[in-house]
Amino acid sequence: MSVRRVAWWVLLLASLLPALGLTVLRLGAWEAGPAIRLVSFTPYAVVAYALALLLLLGVARRRRAVLVAALGVVAALGLHASWLAPLVTGPPVPAGAGQAAAGERVVVMSSNLLMGRADTAQVVRAAVDADVDLLVLQEVTQRALAGLDRAGLDELLPHRIGFPVTGERPFADTVGTMVFAREPLGEPRPLGTVLQSWEVEAEGLVLLAVHPSAPTDPEGWVRDHALLREAARESGADLVVGDLNATLDHAPLRRLVDDGYRDAVEQSNGGWQPTWPANGLFAGLPGPLVQIDHVLAGPGLRADSARTVAVDGTDHRALLVEVLVEARRLGRS
Repeated sequence: MSVRRVAWWVLLLASLLPALGLTVLRLGAWEAGPAIRLVSFTPYAVVAYALALLLLLGVARRRRAVLVAALGVVAALGLHASWLAPLVTGPPVPAGAGQAAAGERVVVMSSNLLMGRADTAQVVRAAVDADVDLLVLQEVTQRALAGLDRAGLDELLPHRIGFPVTGERPFADTVGTMVFAREPLGEPRPLGTVLQSWEVEAEGLVLLAVHPSAPTDPEGWVRDHALLREAARESGADLVVGDLNATLDHAPLRRLVDDGYRDAVEQSNGGWQPTWPANGLFAGLPGPLVQIDHVLAGPGLRADSARTVAVDGTDHRALLVEVLVEARRLGRS
């Protein structure tokens, strides 16, 4: 076998096998072990399938079997493209329809502070620039909270629930989840996840501020996502906001979509906007690579825009979303 032919086979298998593996994991809704983390990279199968297709088409005229294989790759490529398409091809909203149906515009921001290491002044500046109404922060430490207030957060968003947690336990600095708001907040209810998650009334809406376990703890990840779905169903939550440690390819988020929730980036046709890791975590590769930070809007709400914002010191990009709220959803009992 010639060197050229060997190289062709190596490239074909190196592109096709990982792509097929991601397809199987996505279709099988795997929620165990390393499979959870691998599913995060499902969108990249499009690139791998495209490379495999080019390699196959280059020799398709010589063998019918190769042409059949190429058709199979086209089908798989189309399947993955259909999963990505809603990010840019959602149903159009007629001009003025959103304004007519909306009773209020609420600006929501979410940011993971990476155990309090984020540049808190940048976080506050981003909130000021966007005129944020609700700010959901994860991994808030006592030091980070002090920095946020020194930067003026206590004046910008004077109402808050949650608290920073520090202590002797491993990864204690990842626990603190807090909500900051322009208007008074309701009585918070803890949701029982390993990392803090809360249910609270904000801006006349039911907000779930969430941070489920990372998939490095598969059992905790599955349990926490089950708790969050149950809380969303029981409370009729309007917004689910935070670092969900999951993408839209993961089964738990797809179940929330089945329940009527829409991801803000997808609903606003925001395109490909990954949020993690934003600090070159993978051997210095430019990031971010996957979208695990989300604002999910329930029925009666519509995300009008969504964008990410770089924050120094953390491995997450912050997420800024403008949500239009139908008048009938405000002030519900």
